[in-house]
Amino acid sequence: MTPEQNKTLTSVGKGTPMGELLRRYWHPVGLSSEFRNAHAKKVKLLGEELVLYRDKSGTLGLVDKRCAHRGASLEHGILEHEGIRCAYHGWQYDAQGACIDRPNEPEGSRQRISIPSYPVLERGEMLFAYLGPAPLPDFPAFDIFDGGNVIKTIGYAVIPVNWLQIMENSLDPVHVEWLHGHFYRQETGRSDPPFDTFAKHHVKIAFEEFEYGIVKKRLLEGQAEEESTDWTTGHPFIFPNMLLVGDTRVNQFQIRVPMDDATTMHYWYNCFHPEEGVEIPEDYPTTSYEIPIRDERGEYIKDYVDGQDIMMWESQGAVNDRTREHLGASDRGIVQFRRMLAREMDKVSNGEDPICVFRKPVRIELPIEQNRHGLQAGAFLNYTKSRDYRYSPNIEEIVRIVAGDTASVRK
Repeated sequence: MTPEQNKTLTSVGKGTPMGELLRRYWHPVGLSSEFRNAHAKKVKLLGEELVLYRDKSGTLGLVDKRCAHRGASLEHGILEHEGIRCAYHGWQYDAQGACIDRPNEPEGSRQRISIPSYPVLERGEMLFAYLGPAPLPDFPAFDIFDGGNVIKTIGYAVIPVNWLQIMENSLDPVHVEWLHGHFYRQETGRSDPPFDTFAKHHVKIAFEEFEYGIVKKRLLEGQAEEESTDWTTGHPFIFPNMLLVGDTRVNQFQIRVPMDDATTMHYWYNCFHPEEGVEIPEDYPTTSYEIPIRDERGEYIKDYVDGQDIMMWESQGAVNDRTREHLGASDRGIVQFRRMLAREMDKVSNGEDPICVFRKPVRIELPIEQNRHGLQAGAFLNYTKSRDYRYSPNIEEIVRIVAGDTASVRK
């Protein structure tokens, strides 16, 4: 790869080929739990510094961080029934970015002033923003966001690397047996990983493009092709920046949101499914939690899957220098993804819609492996300790509830 090719794939700012492609999609920009009431928060998305807020009427807004008056940040704004005021001199903006009041200016002043603004919508306890051109695409109704009888948790972390090296990890099956298998054994001194699928050698891998992205498949040592859902079903990567993983008991969307060229907001969106016949209490809350990257000594947390991945992403540098790579046959999923990105960037430059941009409502059900890790009864709690769920403040209660023990639910 040339330096120019690497820059094209990793630059997400406005006007860049990748930035324009990514601006065709809805991206999570915040959590509903932060915005139950009037609230404002600085966010960064695709290189743009913005302020996300809910005003006193309940309206959500996403506007440029800088007040048009003298550039003070609206993150410190005064929330009104309509929109937000700059705390410096009181200039007020609505959700469309229009300045609707300049309190100390002469009466009758008709100067029209506005700041950039973007639409926001709420789905599945998350807030999503669209930074692209009109007309707005429909939000894809993934069944995981709208699932009914489930418990949801949302983990998040700001990771100081470019989004692409995180996504390429999702098209790299064989790292599992090494990073989450052999490396895990070395670090913990255990003879076996938390579940045996991480200890097995990859016999075959495959990557099949489908209408929403790429399905990643693997066949492990000792598995029969016709019996392993790792091979018959696989798990899908959803273009451009999501991966669905999981099992019968828990499904997880991993969503990698480019903040800028060297920083990514990573969300782990989890849905826990109960045993047959168990009803989840309707008012059971969706919890959110920050996932630490390092421990109190400043060391990487290496005894669980996601911590190991984060360590490897950071070890490649803020933006991986792909000019020094030597790709092998096991990297063909990564090559396929890079070619897909190039193809979809070309579509955008030609005025076409890229893959996964929807112009009418659509409900999307995605394939997911079944009984992959044998998560039954006590094994389920051990499994949760090996993934990001370990940081959910109520994970042990969740495990009891999905197993049928609803009597212990806190009121």
